[in-house]
Amino acid sequence: MERAMLRWLRGFVLPGATCQSDNDDYLRYQILFEDLDHNGDGVVDILELREGLKNWNSAFDPDSETTILNAGDTNADSGLDFEEFVQYLQDHEKKMKLAFDSLDRNKDGVIDTVEVIAAVKSLGVDISEAQANSILKSMDSDGTLTIDWDEWRDYFLLHPATNINEIIRFWKRSTIIDIGESIAIPDEFTAKEKKSGDWWKRLVAAGIASAVTRTCTAPLDRLKVMMQVHSLKTRKMRLISVFEQLIKEGGVLSLWQGNGINVFKIAPETALKVGAYEQYKKWLSFDGTRIGILERFIAGSLAGATAQTCIYPMEVIKTRLIVAKAGEYSGVFDCIKKLLKQGGVQAFFKGYIPNLLGIIPYAGLDLAVYELLKSYWLEHYAENSVNPGIMILLACSTLSHTCGQLASFPLNLIRTRMQAAGLVKKEKISMLQLIQEIYNKEGKKGFFRGITPNIIKVLPAVGVGCVAYEKVKPYFGLT
Repeated sequence: MERAMLRWLRGFVLPGATCQSDNDDYLRYQILFEDLDHNGDGVVDILELREGLKNWNSAFDPDSETTILNAGDTNADSGLDFEEFVQYLQDHEKKMKLAFDSLDRNKDGVIDTVEVIAAVKSLGVDISEAQANSILKSMDSDGTLTIDWDEWRDYFLLHPATNINEIIRFWKRSTIIDIGESIAIPDEFTAKEKKSGDWWKRLVAAGIASAVTRTCTAPLDRLKVMMQVHSLKTRKMRLISVFEQLIKEGGVLSLWQGNGINVFKIAPETALKVGAYEQYKKWLSFDGTRIGILERFIAGSLAGATAQTCIYPMEVIKTRLIVAKAGEYSGVFDCIKKLLKQGGVQAFFKGYIPNLLGIIPYAGLDLAVYELLKSYWLEHYAENSVNPGIMILLACSTLSHTCGQLASFPLNLIRTRMQAAGLVKKEKISMLQLIQEIYNKEGKKGFFRGITPNIIKVLPAVGVGCVAYEKVKPYFGLT
């Protein structure tokens, strides 16, 4: 049906190569306009545009009609009259031509598989020939597996995307995934987002959603830390029994010990990670071109290390507050004062080495699993669209983050034990001594104490985060 529509467009709706009359052009645009204007009032509103796009092409984003309306509605009356509609199509076609020419590297008038692969690779994404063919098939109306100007123009006639970047943007990493340990670094923002200021609005909205998520899952986070630190005491206890013991010792509110500092560190951690990530990418882009997957991994790891170094004292304070008995600290400042008195400035960097070492397996496996899942989807399911949809993106991001956490969990446990040192045991212990002690007393399982509540909190964290993000977005004018 879609390809038949494209052929009909080529022959009738869009101006052909031999059509020279402006009247003919206007007639063809008018037929398309009348097809969208269901009630015949001379104005295409957002509901009519949404319905038209839905029938036109299933590959459009949910907010495509809003993007088109904002671009074409010059008199701000929440609708497109015929003149505005024609002006939008003419302006959009010029952008389409520029995008087409930029992709047609050998200037033979068609975009082929090799050029699609090269274009996608320039954005730091490697795809196979089969995946490139899937992209071509979504636009190819004559079965040649190449895209000429007419096919390109037909496909993107009412699609708000203006270049291949918009296609790859479907795979842009989500900033709302926060399962309590490490905030994901988003890919670079588009020029439009930077110009409009949407980039910082999205980060703030994501930060608020992260705060809500961490607060809702704080009891599970405290349970994990307590099981990591007091593994010998809790290893034979059921999760419910550990919860009951915590409530018995400090009341229900004690389940949220340390949550305040955990929420507070979201802002500096996000700002440092995003800022450092952008700077490292610039340094790694020696020839000024877009960086690839390896460079992104290196930049992400270095950004994570930079952010963790700067906010690490807050990590130590959080762990101390979580592990402390009821009434041991009157608050954050009391904890800071007592830590300084006990061990000086060095006390705020206990466990720093295993924390730094944990960044590599976390970032590496997170990226590798995400790329693997993305490639698998493109290979097997990208038939008529390269847009995977929000649920697939969330599933890929969640699974990749979870795998990253599993890989770094033993180092996470060692870090937590070292951070809590002094409360549980008075003597100092090195990282290697601690590893040997855990292995001798608890075996290999000892390095994964607390992993059950860590896994349990993933689904509620993602669910709460998504709902919170969607609720917060309208307050920042985001769609």
